[in-house]
Parts: sequence; C-alpha cells; structure tokens
Amino acid sequence: MAMTLRLPEVDDRMLTERAAKEKRSKQEIAIEAIHRYLTAHNELVDASVEEIMREDAELLDRLAR
Repeated sequence: MAMTLRLPEVDDRMLTERAAKEKRSKQEIAIEAIHRYLTAHNELVDASVEEIMREDAELLDRLAR
C-alpha cells in the first residue's frame, strides 16, 4: 500500500545521510524502523497483559463469574 511520509527537514536530512552511509534507500530504513517499533510495542503490550493476568488472576476470575 502506498503512503507518503512527510518528515521535518532535520529528520529527512539525517535519514538521507544514514541511507547514504549504509548504501540503502530511505524507504528501506524507514520500513525497518517502523517494523522494529511495532514489534517492540506489541511485545511490550503482550508482556503487560500477561503481567496483569498473572497478578490479578483471582480478581479476574471473580469478575468473570
């Protein structure tokens, strides 16, 4: 799916420089960064839910009845 990403000038300049250093496209780097963020965020949310389920198992069981 197509998407236009508008970056502040300073971020675009930093991304352009990083892409040149790594000999990669700005798109590749942006996709990787988004993927890393989403993966880390999903793992954090999953871990938080598991912790709540474990710590409040008794309460959740009572509420489910």
